[in-house]
Amino acid sequence: MHCPFCRYPDSRVIDSRTSDDGASIRRRRECPECNQRFSTTETASLMVTKRSGVVEAFSREKIMNGVRKACQGRPVTEADLAMLAQTVEETIRASGAAAVDANEVGLAILEPLRKLDEVAFMRFASVYQGWESLDDFEAAIKLLKIERTVSNEAVTTDSKN
Repeated sequence: MHCPFCRYPDSRVIDSRTSDDGASIRRRRECPECNQRFSTTETASLMVTKRSGVVEAFSREKIMNGVRKACQGRPVTEADLAMLAQTVEETIRASGAAAVDANEVGLAILEPLRKLDEVAFMRFASVYQGWESLDDFEAAIKLLKIERTVSNEAVTTDSKN
């Protein structure tokens, strides 16, 4: 780590602390040459490989922008989108991989989006999964209805106990 003051090519770590719920490490450093102190933040990079083969850094903002289009006209707030993007990132990071395919990111979006707003889910899934006919929509709607019924029955059973 180069000193930002004198550009000396080394520094010593005085203190290390996790921040952002363990997603990053903040280190307090001191330069042995000029004795100035400075802080660094270290995070693990997560790379996404797109269909074209281009590799780029994971971006929560890109997740939010993509999902925002599906949520137009729906009762979904910016805070909801930020939480969804965080959930997607946490899911992908939990896999332990340093690089993932863009397809995996899309798959990681589907479930949290379904829980957030079913209409937005249908919009996103129809584009992402390339639905081509009304049969595709009907099958997805039937599946959502079955899942809702099973979920409601589980809640009803739990509340009786």
